[in-house]
Amino acid sequence: MAGGLASSSSSSSVQGGEASAAFLLRLVLEIVSAYANAVFKKDCTNLVRMIAHITHLLEEIKGFLSSNHDHDHDHPSSSVSWLADLEEALQAAQRLLSVASAHHSDHYSDEAAKRISSQFQCVTWKLETALGKIPYDQFHISEEVQEQVALVRSQLRRAAERYRSLNLPNCSNAESRLPEKECDRHAADEATKILERVTSDSTSFEVCLSNELDSKVQQNVTSEGIEETKKPDAVVIPDDFLCPISLELMRDPVVVATGQTYERSYIQRWIDSGNATCPKTRQKLEDTTLTPNYVLRSLINQWCAKHNIEQPSGIVKGRLKKSDGSFHDASCDMAAIQALVCKLSSRSIVERKAAVAEIRSLSKSSTGNRILIADAGAIPVLVNLLTTDDVSLQEHAVTSILNLSIFENNKSLIMLAGALPLIVHVLRAGSDEARENAAATLFSLSLVDENKLKIGASGAIPALVDLLQHGRTRGKKDAATALFSLCLYQVNKRMAVKAGIIEVLLKMLSDTRNCMVEEALMILSVLASNHDAKSAMVKASIIPVLVEFLRTGSPQTKENAAATLLPLCTRDAKNVACIIRLGADIHLRELAKSGTERAKRKATSLLEYLGK
Repeated sequence: MAGGLASSSSSSSVQGGEASAAFLLRLVLEIVSAYANAVFKKDCTNLVRMIAHITHLLEEIKGFLSSNHDHDHDHPSSSVSWLADLEEALQAAQRLLSVASAHHSDHYSDEAAKRISSQFQCVTWKLETALGKIPYDQFHISEEVQEQVALVRSQLRRAAERYRSLNLPNCSNAESRLPEKECDRHAADEATKILERVTSDSTSFEVCLSNELDSKVQQNVTSEGIEETKKPDAVVIPDDFLCPISLELMRDPVVVATGQTYERSYIQRWIDSGNATCPKTRQKLEDTTLTPNYVLRSLINQWCAKHNIEQPSGIVKGRLKKSDGSFHDASCDMAAIQALVCKLSSRSIVERKAAVAEIRSLSKSSTGNRILIADAGAIPVLVNLLTTDDVSLQEHAVTSILNLSIFENNKSLIMLAGALPLIVHVLRAGSDEARENAAATLFSLSLVDENKLKIGASGAIPALVDLLQHGRTRGKKDAATALFSLCLYQVNKRMAVKAGIIEVLLKMLSDTRNCMVEEALMILSVLASNHDAKSAMVKASIIPVLVEFLRTGSPQTKENAAATLLPLCTRDAKNVACIIRLGADIHLRELAKSGTERAKRKATSLLEYLGK
């Protein structure tokens, strides 16, 4: 894919920019799919994580260019320049990851290793420089994504400084000195196959990209967790404890139909990619059920405790790690919770109800209980209970999952257990309480950026819009919070607009008895950067309503009214003239002096557009 921008670099059209942004997204996907061996694993996983965050930026740029496809805006040559620079930096990173993956020497000081280390310095510098050239204002990049990119740039700068402190060779020509034969051709071919499969699949490219990112993030977290606990003379991990796919210590071993055991995240990724065979035996999988291997998991936990290897859950030798770093004996609690989890699968509906009600109560009370409940294997069983026709059983199950999702490590376990489509099912057809807690669960899961696209693609957004319109007050607030989080991504904004969210939000603003004005304005301020949303707002004559909120609203309301007006007036003379006629400049000047920090920024930018 080298030279992907060469044919389009001379073009300044929106269509060319959109194709270039899409190309860069695919390039990032290839990079995130790269595998690194143990010699440079930490360097590679850190680089991959930073590059993964760039997808959020590229997704917004692609969405902006797509929504403005019909407008004849000429983009300056700087647009082509930053695209070319970012492509060059990403391709350098891709080559470096391939070379680092192929390097198997145990001697970190050998010449090849020094050259690779030097190249990490060069690539981090290139990426940081390229990100600094992006014209964020031109593409209306959201503040949230700009802050994220600023954080990535600071991480890249620190990484470059760290490599420089090692007194490595000058990186200016380091890349050219890396021989082509050192590249792992097999790894490159596999990355190409993944890309071809993703782009030809019926599922949207954005969702596939999110799946790849999620799997890599899980791999990175697991790998680093093990690395941090290993000592220079690390113990040898028994072969039976290693996942046949990742060759890493298993944390959540599951058995497939052929009887082979794999780490859940890796075999789930294998199945999700369309494979219908067992990776180890190559036998056809009659079904794709993943059964937890509790016996092996217990043996791995015992082995970890014996060798002082901390487990991700924070449980060491039967003791639970507290937030202050101290430990307390949790063996009695563990036994009681394991007994409760067993009762979740009881044939007696009464016993199941009592068990899930108790788990709901325990999961609400403390982080320690959330860790122990998940560690006992409760999440997949609770997910299965979401399909029940019993109202109270379903309510307890979805609320338990909500409580468990508060603990960060449990979010990935919930997603891997296949909970998402069933949570959406509850959101659509459950009782009022179940729907409200399903919406709150989606918000909790969406706090992991990689889940936002998955949730959007699951069909959750129309169901959330329906709850926002017809739910009880609590349900409306839960739906609003989830929608705000999901609509930070352009693709989800388009889905929300298609689901009729603009009409619902405008009704909320016009209802004087409604206590949801601030929530409605928050969502509108995020949606306003979307072309379709902007058109719908202007058509509904929202500008006079927003100007009135500038005059009479609370500080938070004024802030969000200004934040919504700004993208509506950007490059739109008709809307600018409208707010001038309404006398908005008076209120904007006042807001620029005495508003919140964000309100001051928005008001100042608006006044510049007004020429005031």
